[in-house]
Amino acid sequence: MILINLLPYREERRKRRKQAFFAGLGLAALIGVGLVMAALLLLQFLTSEQQARNQYISNEISLLETQIKDIANLRAEIEGLKARQRAVEDLQSDRNTPVQLLNDLARLAPEGIYLTAIRQADKVVTVSGVAQTNERVSEFLRNISRGSEWLEKPDLIEVKLANVSTNTRESRRLLDFSIKLSIKSPVREPQPGASAPRKG
Repeated sequence: MILINLLPYREERRKRRKQAFFAGLGLAALIGVGLVMAALLLLQFLTSEQQARNQYISNEISLLETQIKDIANLRAEIEGLKARQRAVEDLQSDRNTPVQLLNDLARLAPEGIYLTAIRQADKVVTVSGVAQTNERVSEFLRNISRGSEWLEKPDLIEVKLANVSTNTRESRRLLDFSIKLSIKSPVREPQPGASAPRKG
């Protein structure tokens, strides 16, 4: 017996193709949604990792800033201590200055020179005295400029005649003089452990 299909087979085939097409579309949509979700999850994971790294870097930066502030404070304290040390050293050296000054003047004053007044203002000393002759004053100035350890730049202010009465009721002609001197600044020896200046 011969079977003849009288149903519209083309319609059936078109229907099956349509179903397969929609099934493929649904599967592609599901795969697309899955890929998007996976991408979002990956981005969220990477973002959280980066935020954790950023937080760690921020914490480290704040720690470094604190250490930098501590270092700056230490440097300021060191500079303050150095300034105090210099002040103490200056006071120590200035303490002996009057003794050294008087010792130098007594050693350098030639015979025939008599000192009557010594005045000091900061690093300048004014010496007044009486001399027998102009040559004695010149010799005193030469001695100071050549052989003094503590005095320098002798400058003669004035020389004038002065009459001085003696016990024997005789009057001798002497010279009053005034000299201006500068006190030498002490040369500081480099401290052990001090760093040598860098060459640029």
